[in-house]
Amino acid sequence: MTHRTVAEIPRKVEACLGISQLVCWGVSYYLIGIFNDAIGADRGWSETLVQGGFSVALLTAGGCSPVVGGCIDRFGGRPVMVTGSVLSALGCVGLATTGSVAGYYFSWVVLGAAMRCTLYDAAFATLAGLGGTRAKQAMSRITLLGGLASTVFWPVGHGLAELMGWRGAVLVYAAFALSTAPLHWAIPSRKPLHLTERSTPAMDPINPRERRITGGLYALIMAGVGFLASGMSAHMIGILTGLGLATGVAVWVSTLRGIAQSVARLVDVLFGRRLHALDLNVISVGLIATSFAAGFGGHVAVLAAGYAALYGAGNGLATITRGTLPLALFEPHGYGARVGRLLLPSFLLSAAAPIAYGAVIENFGAAGALSLSSAVAVAMVVASIALRAGFRPSPTVVAPRSGDTRE
Repeated sequence: MTHRTVAEIPRKVEACLGISQLVCWGVSYYLIGIFNDAIGADRGWSETLVQGGFSVALLTAGGCSPVVGGCIDRFGGRPVMVTGSVLSALGCVGLATTGSVAGYYFSWVVLGAAMRCTLYDAAFATLAGLGGTRAKQAMSRITLLGGLASTVFWPVGHGLAELMGWRGAVLVYAAFALSTAPLHWAIPSRKPLHLTERSTPAMDPINPRERRITGGLYALIMAGVGFLASGMSAHMIGILTGLGLATGVAVWVSTLRGIAQSVARLVDVLFGRRLHALDLNVISVGLIATSFAAGFGGHVAVLAAGYAALYGAGNGLATITRGTLPLALFEPHGYGARVGRLLLPSFLLSAAAPIAYGAVIENFGAAGALSLSSAVAVAMVVASIALRAGFRPSPTVVAPRSGDTRE
């Protein structure tokens, strides 16, 4: 058992990270969703070529994930996330100014590295470094604004593109990205030295074999979450129309995903303090699996709405457990590097999901896409139950709970 010192995370830091998550998600991850058609029309490129840039970004994020996590462990979140702000701005400038395919894809490589340095995984590792197991509720709170990124930045991007063209709009996005650097600079440069925390894992005892099994189950669950999230982001509207809904209705129904995502996160922040991260994980994947069962009746508007809302709620909670589960399963020390390695499959599958879903829909229709989703969701449920069943609280350490501030 080792000892280190942590303190309560200042609300100012939470506020800065919450705002930065809203902006960073909007100007990087959700950029392609609003400018895809305009980029293709302006350059005469196919949708596959344009979308391929985003897949390259996700692959880049996965490839640098262990390194970025290790840097946060070693140097803290401030220098890594400030670097990410600068990279986001440079990537946006590259997209707006380059005219070649090579330059376009290189810009997405830069944006992919920026995503890994600025989005939830980097913010979660930063909070874990500052507060250890006390960071759980802070992780939940910063996701509230991040979940609204598409809701805010898609209309903003659309309005900017109408005003000054997509290139001008993306240059404004670069300015937005650079504006997050002061927010990231507000992160404390050193771990505060106040309250003593024992860096003992919540599973006791945990030998190398148990650690591998536990890590493998976590990686499997998060890979499934990432695969489904990427696939649904690209194809949910297409699935709904393929089930028989009119396009206008499908677009309206799909907005319930984002609303339910934010509502579920808010409920966890307000009422989830005493809910263990492993129990929240089972609930989240259960909601995701139930959503696809409802989806098979998606030709009925009510069931289609249930599909979108249940999936959104489950995915919203799964985003929280992506950061909080490692705090429940392992010691806080080395959080960034460990989670960076375990999330590598999630990034890779996220990059492949849009293409995989497109092929399934083309050959087997919307029902085939729902069947694929259901199979992935069932595997996640099984892994989540196995992870919860194998959890043995330490007799000397209180198992971390969402928002618990006691040792």
